[in-house]
Parts: sequence; C-alpha cells; structure tokens
Amino acid sequence: MRRVHRGVALLGLLLFGAVVGGCGSASQPSQTASTAAATARLGGIPIQPARAAPPLALRNYTGQSVDLAAFRGKAVLVTFVYTHCPDVCPLIVSKLAAAQRQLGGEARQVQILAVTVDPKNDTPGAVRHFLAVRGATGRMDYLIGSPRQLLPIWKAWGIAVLVTKSGDTADHTALVYGITASGKIAVAYPSSFTPDTIVHAVPLLARS
Repeated sequence: MRRVHRGVALLGLLLFGAVVGGCGSASQPSQTASTAAATARLGGIPIQPARAAPPLALRNYTGQSVDLAAFRGKAVLVTFVYTHCPDVCPLIVSKLAAAQRQLGGEARQVQILAVTVDPKNDTPGAVRHFLAVRGATGRMDYLIGSPRQLLPIWKAWGIAVLVTKSGDTADHTALVYGITASGKIAVAYPSSFTPDTIVHAVPLLARS
C-alpha cells in the first residue's frame, strides 16, 4: 500500500502537537520530563496541553446518529480506519475490541468510535462484515458519511487521507486518540499500541 506523503501527515497532526506518520508507521517526538511522565501514565504520545476534542457527529453503519458530545463522563477512544485497509486498520480495530473485552465490567467507562476514511467503499454491509470478522461487533460505533461530511472532520482531527483519482482511499494517518471524561484529547496512540495499554489508560481517562 502506498504511504501518505510524510509532509502531509505531519501537517495534519501539528494541531495536536504530536508527530504520527501514515498508515503502518509512527514516530514519537522528543519529550520533556513532564511529557515523559504523562507518557508513562497513559502509555501513548501526550497531547499537551490537553485540548477540547473537535466536534464529531455522524451516523453509524446501522443508521443511528452518534455524537461525541453525548459521551461526556466516559473515556472515549477515537480512531480513523477503513474496511479495505490491508494492514494496520484491521489490527487497530482488533486490538481495541480485545481491550474492550479485557476491561470486563470497566468497559462501561469507555466508548470506542471508529470513523471511516473511505466513504466510497465503507458501506453498511462492508462495515458489518469488517467488524464481525474482527470480533468487534457491538464493541464500537463505526461512523460513516459522505465526503462532504467527512472532509471537515478529518481536517479538524488532523487526519491526512490519500485518495486516488478513482475516489478510493490509498492511505491515511493511523492512530487512536484518547479523550478524557471532560471531553479533552489527552493522548494519541500509534498503531503499535497494545490492548493492555488501553486497558490501563481507560480508568485514568475516565477519571480526568
């Protein structure tokens, strides 16, 4: 799969002060003592200062309206994926579903939102199959929409998306944002995160 041009990926993430490459790659910025402490606590790349999450309101693949603002009081994990991705997207979704299972009763503290970066091909049927194969059905909301709806969301969240002339997604910025119960983005996880990292972070995010 082709890579997102590094300059495009970096530009998209300057909003959050994190440096994350395209699908399948990530690099971490140098850290001060305070950012290192935050990384150790949440296990990812700290977003400092934590800032309000941009608006995110779309329909999921079943047609239900989903609004990030409705999940105040919970930790929220937001990622951007697509069903035809050959590498990191399936891993991200599988690991998030595994973390949700491992949380057991504490899973009620977290909401997982996956947002498409491939509006052309992420049909309800494609999403349903993608989630089922990865044991993620019922464990996250997968949000879809038109390019007109999605483009401003990608921009606001610092997601670089490479689309071919035919309208198919070829690559994108691959990461997971960790959002506190108060609605602030506190951390970004590269695609190499482990389920255990998420299990550890969710109670911390839910208390923040």
